[in-house]
Amino acid sequence: MAADPNAVEQAVSRTLRDNLGRIQRMSEELHQAISDLVSACASNRAANALPPMVRAQTSAASLSAALEALTRFVTTSLQSSLRSPFEDEMLRLTSAVVAEPPPAPDPPVEPRLPKPMDEGLWAAPPIEAPQLPELSRFEMPPSVEAPRGEPVPVFVHESIPQVDQVIAVEPPLEIELPEPESGFSLASLPADEQELHRRAYRVAKVSMQDIKLLRPEDVRAGRENRDLCIRLRDDIEKAHKEYDRRFQAIQSHPVDYFYDWMVEILAGGNPEALGAYPYPSPVLRH
Repeated sequence: MAADPNAVEQAVSRTLRDNLGRIQRMSEELHQAISDLVSACASNRAANALPPMVRAQTSAASLSAALEALTRFVTTSLQSSLRSPFEDEMLRLTSAVVAEPPPAPDPPVEPRLPKPMDEGLWAAPPIEAPQLPELSRFEMPPSVEAPRGEPVPVFVHESIPQVDQVIAVEPPLEIELPEPESGFSLASLPADEQELHRRAYRVAKVSMQDIKLLRPEDVRAGRENRDLCIRLRDDIEKAHKEYDRRFQAIQSHPVDYFYDWMVEILAGGNPEALGAYPYPSPVLRH
């Protein structure tokens, strides 16, 4: 007998009223999580949006599951209340009938091949299984087996004493300026003037090395013809102007690093290869 439609509807309404408060709380939680997510998105740190995002996702999933469960409950209840007594009886009879199993299919008929005239022509030769060789037990060679009853020699290695390796570090090279032949002493000069002498010594040397590197053929011809100052006049003039500009303060001292390095590098130690030295020098040349 079918249930009373009014009773079913009352039960459905009562169930909806009982779950309405829970659905409302889920909705409020979802609304609050979305508000927190909007506030977190305004922050410069993206990690701040992760907790409200997870909370909003959880609330939305719970609300969706609750609504889906109520929807299925209402739909099932209303469909069962609208059935007629005849439909209920038919469902009962249908469920009571046991379905008979289908008959088993006939086994397939194997095709019969025509019998050959000569059995010997159609018979396949027997296949013999290959005989596997018997594996002998692995025997350790006599040279490997350790002799029994004899003590095993133990070698004790003496420990090598660790000796700290002493690495000799050479002190940095200091530029020793040549002392002039006269009574002039560099040690008697102030510290700033001594530094100017060291710099003038290095600058003059580097200038002559550059000229020799850039014009090797002219240097060789100038040594042979003894006219280096004429052949290399432009380069020497440019280097001397820079030297004179930077070290004007020590030009009155009885030293001439520019001339000394010209003789040493360009002239190969022969002052006659320079020819006529065109610049005034505080050093008396013989």
